[in-house]
Amino acid sequence: MIALLALAVAAVIGAEWPRLTSRYGAEARARRERAHRKAGLQLVRSETEEFAASVERDLAELPTIEESDHHNR
Repeated sequence: MIALLALAVAAVIGAEWPRLTSRYGAEARARRERAHRKAGLQLVRSETEEFAASVERDLAELPTIEESDHHNR
């Protein structure tokens, strides 16, 4: 009877092994460490990105000529 119980426990552990290793294994530890490192990072905008954003804002503010206005002239 003890042997059957041991085999049942072994079968359950064998069936759940991939899920256990993904949660508690080395890969999971590396994933947690990476998430911890990423949490401390912040985005630093470069001058090029700031310039591009200001150009986009300026272009968005320019007046446009509607097609109907263009045909009337």
